Amino acid sequence: MAKTQTPQAVRGTQDIFGDAQERFQHVVETFENLRRLYGFKGVQMPVFEPTAVFARSLGETTDVVSKEMYSFEDRGGDSLTLRPEFTAGISRAFLTNGWQQHAPMKLSAHGPLFRYERPQKGRYRQFHQLDAEIIGAGEAAADVELLCFADQLLSELGIAEGVTLQLNTLGDAESRDAWRDALVDHFQAHRADLSPDSQDRLSRNPLRILDSKEKQDRPIADSAPDIDAYLSSEAQEFFAEVTEGLDACNVAWTRNSRLVRGLDYYRHTAFEFVTDQLGAQGTVLAGGRYDGLIESLGGSATPAVGWAAGIERLGMLLEEAPEQAIEVAILPQGDSAIKAALSAAQQIRHAKFSAEILRSGKFKKRMARANQMGAAAVIIIGEDELATGTVQFKILASGEQLEMDMAAAIEKMWDIRFSADLDSFGADLDELEQQVAQLGDED
Repeated sequence: MAKTQTPQAVRGTQDIFGDAQERFQHVVETFENLRRLYGFKGVQMPVFEPTAVFARSLGETTDVVSKEMYSFEDRGGDSLTLRPEFTAGISRAFLTNGWQQHAPMKLSAHGPLFRYERPQKGRYRQFHQLDAEIIGAGEAAADVELLCFADQLLSELGIAEGVTLQLNTLGDAESRDAWRDALVDHFQAHRADLSPDSQDRLSRNPLRILDSKEKQDRPIADSAPDIDAYLSSEAQEFFAEVTEGLDACNVAWTRNSRLVRGLDYYRHTAFEFVTDQLGAQGTVLAGGRYDGLIESLGGSATPAVGWAAGIERLGMLLEEAPEQAIEVAILPQGDSAIKAALSAAQQIRHAKFSAEILRSGKFKKRMARANQMGAAAVIIIGEDELATGTVQFKILASGEQLEMDMAAAIEKMWDIRFSADLDSFGADLDELEQQVAQLGDED
């Protein structure tokens, strides 16, 4: 009988576990905490949409639509597509659910997306993103708030060092159209020297030639006209308001006049947070203002701005996976103590402390494992404790061991946590005092 072949994961997908999962979860939890601070409402979107949602919003000629979408016909004959990004689906939901009455809306989402592209470092065919959008706000302050959110996210994750915010303006519709015409004239004059991909883009998406990675395209792209010569006074004023707002919020940025968003509905602000720590594809978070998207889906003209960031790529930038320490390790002595250990663990978890029952192995090895797990305390339950309705409570930092009931053990855990919080606060205060002293020395 032939041996059954073990199924393999689909190319471009991954099973996230262990260190990678801890990094992944930390990124999501940090994002969730911050989006609440910034007043963003979470939203859950369908994983698939009618294909027209993406074809109309992203454009039939874009690489995403023409080459990368996972589209299929369902049993009813409808063409559906696994979502390649969040913005189009959120815009569709904004229209179909009548959310216009709530505008301006600050919305956030995270979850899996799907693109059929060549897998590479930190990029997969099923990947995951964080997404933040402000819909219905046309003022530059919305762009600044979103960029502050993004900048704080990177800082909270501890990965801001080495990441640069590159910023550009694409102008209003009038400015962008004039610049596009100038770019077409420039590239048309050098058409024979462009790469095949850029020759194709010239007719359907000329702005994308500016960030071509092909060596033969770079001299032509680098000598192309900047948008600044075509900006209207209104567009110049809007960009100035964005940059002045970032300066007021102490968000560092650098101008990149070659940064583009290739789709026609993009307006004004375009930005990328980039790093050199992830190889050639160094963008970790990117976005821009897309005032024309809602209109392209059949709605009225609605200003909007947003960004997205790859969860896997952010996780790769973390220096180390966050520790998930167990606060209490429970060591039952013998089979008769298992039920009591289960009851103790439940009481501890209801009191909002993490707990793990270490059932098997020699006592010394289980104690060593409790230390490795970072436990603050160990609860030991043996025959004597079962008889008296008590537990042995051992504080690992000091070695102190006490006999007490579960109510007292939980109270003791609160003391330990409170003491740890005070120590942390003291360390933060010492660091702040040192920083103030350094500032005084500099003056």
